[in-house]
Amino acid sequence: MATPLLICDDSMMARKQVARSLPADWDVDITFATNGLEGIQAIREGKGEMVFLDLTMPEMDGYQVLEAVKAEGLDAMVIVISGDIQPDAQARVTKLGAMDFIQKPVNPEKLAETLRKFGLI
Repeated sequence: MATPLLICDDSMMARKQVARSLPADWDVDITFATNGLEGIQAIREGKGEMVFLDLTMPEMDGYQVLEAVKAEGLDAMVIVISGDIQPDAQARVTKLGAMDFIQKPVNPEKLAETLRKFGLI
């Protein structure tokens, strides 16, 4: 059965780049969200068992999405994908429950390595 995967980023180019970077043999059912509000709704609907989340978005940013996932006890494994690679940002998302942090643009090998690290592929 395919894993429900949510790619949440306000940039269409970034969403497509992440989707193209996924391992070819990973069985996923992809949903796209263009902001945090759409993202949290998709997670509530079960479309984000695995989530690739940007931090800087309109409506609701990635930090707020992580806070909502935590507060609501939603079942979502979140990997942040962001250009904001400041140590403070990485520490904050980890504290909010993100599994890992990957720098944009996504390197397909780094993404696969991260997924393997957590036994997801």
